[in-house]
Amino acid sequence: MSINSLSRVFGILILIIGLLASTKPLHAQTVPEDTVLLYSYFTGNGEDGLHLAYSRDAYKWEALNEGESILTPTAGGVKLMRDPCIIRGGDGKFHMVWTVSWNEKGIGYASSEDLVNWSEQQFLPVMEHEEKALNSWAPEITYDEENDQYMIYWATTIPGRFPSTAGKGDDNYNHRMYYSVTSDFESFSETKLLYDQGFNVIDATVKPLEDQYVMFLKNETRWPPEKNLRVAFGESLTGPYGEASQPITGEYWAEGPTALKLGNRWIVYFDKYRQGQMGAVTSTDLENWQDISDKVSFPEGMRHGTIFKVSEEEFKQLQKNLSK
Repeated sequence: MSINSLSRVFGILILIIGLLASTKPLHAQTVPEDTVLLYSYFTGNGEDGLHLAYSRDAYKWEALNEGESILTPTAGGVKLMRDPCIIRGGDGKFHMVWTVSWNEKGIGYASSEDLVNWSEQQFLPVMEHEEKALNSWAPEITYDEENDQYMIYWATTIPGRFPSTAGKGDDNYNHRMYYSVTSDFESFSETKLLYDQGFNVIDATVKPLEDQYVMFLKNETRWPPEKNLRVAFGESLTGPYGEASQPITGEYWAEGPTALKLGNRWIVYFDKYRQGQMGAVTSTDLENWQDISDKVSFPEGMRHGTIFKVSEEEFKQLQKNLSK
């Protein structure tokens, strides 16, 4: 083989190596070494309370506490614990909100320093002022670091509101997103409308994004069927948020999104509730999405919730506390 031929071969090999290096597998977007991901979730109808799963790579999720509940619900009349959302606040504590029933005008709230020992559960009557309100579903919390306060937000149907989309939801539900702000979970601002872009919407979750905020949400329209996840953007935490994107999920019905950013890659996990399984999509630009549901695994019977981070030390202590 001539020197020129060898040079061409080496050139091709270098090109191939470069291409392989630039197309890292999804798992190459690693979780920091001292970080463990936790996923709060519920099972069934939320009767037995809070469950936690963990992951070190964002793809394989395993149940903690042998899959048993770590907190029994006591707030509200029906006392469910669906859609548990846990965040770490500016005070270092873990704050949790959840859906207490299908048809009450408030949500559940509790806080904890170690995820095992929780404060007394409270019923927050966020929609009691609306006589016709039917529900308060899937509440979430986002911490506003700049103002050291929290936005709590949820979905509610108020019959007679938004008549242009009346009758397009399941059982006459016609949801919009509402919010209230608090700095101490004792006093709360007046409830206000958070998101209305002319369609039935639930299951919003908001994350900071450089100089704006990104909202992942579910188009809950039943007629004609949507039941997909979308993205919207706002310049401030409390909005306004713009028009929703095209669906980021597939032909299946999806709900309960929770979002994680690893490096430059976003992963949105969700509940394929008609199929009885969880799923995920990923993107580096929040515009082009790849379904990676076949690359992730979750505990059996897991329903949706939220992802948050703890340190390796905190995780070991959590395991120790749960084993007592």
